[in-house]
Amino acid sequence: MKYVSTRGSAPSLDFEQVLLAGLAEDGGLYVPESWPHFSADDLRAMRGLPYVEIAKRVMTPFLGGAIPAADFARIVEESYATFEHKAVTPLKQLDQDFWVLELFHGPTLAFKDVALQLLGRLFDHVLTRRGERVTIVGATSGDTGSAAIEACRDRAAIDIFILHPKGRTSEVQRRQMTTVLSANVHNIALEGTFDDCQDQVKAMFNDPAFRAAQRLSAVNSINWARIMAQIVYYFAAGLAIGAPDRRIAFSVPTGNFGNVYAAYAAKQMGLPIEKLVVGSNRNDILTRFFQSGEMKIAGVEPSLSPSMDIQVSSNFERLLFDMLDRDGALVAETMKGFRATGGFAVGDNQLGRAKALFEAHRVDDQQTGAVIRAVHGETGEILDPHTAVGVGAARAATLDADVALVSLACAHPAKFPDAVEAATGLRPALPPRLADLFEREERLTVLPNDLAALQNFISGKTRLKGAA
Repeated sequence: MKYVSTRGSAPSLDFEQVLLAGLAEDGGLYVPESWPHFSADDLRAMRGLPYVEIAKRVMTPFLGGAIPAADFARIVEESYATFEHKAVTPLKQLDQDFWVLELFHGPTLAFKDVALQLLGRLFDHVLTRRGERVTIVGATSGDTGSAAIEACRDRAAIDIFILHPKGRTSEVQRRQMTTVLSANVHNIALEGTFDDCQDQVKAMFNDPAFRAAQRLSAVNSINWARIMAQIVYYFAAGLAIGAPDRRIAFSVPTGNFGNVYAAYAAKQMGLPIEKLVVGSNRNDILTRFFQSGEMKIAGVEPSLSPSMDIQVSSNFERLLFDMLDRDGALVAETMKGFRATGGFAVGDNQLGRAKALFEAHRVDDQQTGAVIRAVHGETGEILDPHTAVGVGAARAATLDADVALVSLACAHPAKFPDAVEAATGLRPALPPRLADLFEREERLTVLPNDLAALQNFISGKTRLKGAA
C-alpha cells in the first residue's frame, strides 16, 4: 500500500512514513494510491463481529505490512478498551428507519477519540521501534485538541502543542485541554479564529528548516491514519443495520470535512452507501459548494456548534483530488488560486458527480436549538448542538422511503451544557470521571496570530536534543 499527495509532486510513501509525516512536502494531503475493496460476501462475513474485530479487518489493508499483525491487534484492542460502552460506537434508534451513531463514549466525550486513541498508540509503537521522537503540532476548534492530548499525554517520544482559538471553544472543551498538566503537553490560545490556527500549523509544516529541526508531525485530520480509523465506524454501523442487503445513508455534521470524507472512503471500499448528507452550521461553505459548485470563503461566525466554525475545510482537498481525476498539478493550481482569491469553482460535470453522492443542508443556531428541543420531546434523547446539526440536515434530506439513515452523534451533550439547557431547560451533567473538571488547575499560553512567535515558543519548549 502506497500513498500519494493530492498535489502530485511529493514522493509516494508507505504507511509508517505517512503516519509520521502528516502533511506532504508539497503541501498536499496523502491518500491511498488505490482503495482496498470488500465484496458483498466479505461484508456479510463481518456482520455480528465486535467493533475491534471489524476495525482490524477494515484497517489492516492500509498498513501494507508496516506493523506486524499481532502488534496491530494489540494496539487496536488497547485503543478501544478506553471506551465506556462495550459496543464502542453504539447505534440508538430514534425512528423506524432513523438511527444516531453515538461516537462520544471515549475518554474526552467526542468522536475524535475514536481515531486519536489509536493514533497515539501508533505513534508510540513506531517511534519506540525507531528510537525516535517527534513534535506534534495541531489546531483544534474544540474536540481534536483534548482527544489528541489525552492520547499523547506522558508519552516519552512525543511533545504535543495544540493551538485553539482564544475564547471560541466551550468552557468544557477548553478545560479538557488546559487541565492536563503533563510536561509534554502545551496548550496555546491563539488570538484568532480556528482557520488562523489551522493556517499557522500548515505554515509550520511548510517551513522545511523548522519542520526538520522540530521533527514535526500532525494529529489533525490531515494525518491519513485518522481518516483510516474513522472509516471503521461507518462499516460497523452499516453492517449492524443490514448492509450490504439494505440501502443505507449517513448524515454527518462537519466543518473540516474529515469525518464525511471517511464515509466517502468507506463507499470506495465497497460499503454500499446511497447518500452522504453534509450538515453545516451558519458557517456553511460546504453547503454552498454542494449547491453551487463554488467554494468561497466568508467570515467565520461564532455559533452554538463551535467545532464546526470553519471556512477552510482542509480535508475537502482529498475529495477534490478525485473530483479532478487525481490530477495533482491541477489540485495544486486550484488550491493556490483558492488561497490567493478566497474562492474556486468546479465545472458542471464535476459538480454533478459529487451531487450524485453528496447532499448538503445548512442548520443555523435557531434551527439547531429547535432540533434539540424536538428530539428531546419526541424521544427523551438529549443531543449536543453538533449532533443536532446532523439530525437537522438528515430531516431535510431527500431520500427514498426504504433507505435506512444514520446520523452521527459527535459529542456528549454535557460538553455544551448552555446550548442544551437553553433548548430543553435541562443541564446535562458530566460523567463521574470528569465531575471535578471545573475545579482542576488550568495551564495555557496566549500567543498572537504570528508564525515567528509560535515557532519561538515551540523551539523553547520542545525536548528534542539539538533542536533549533
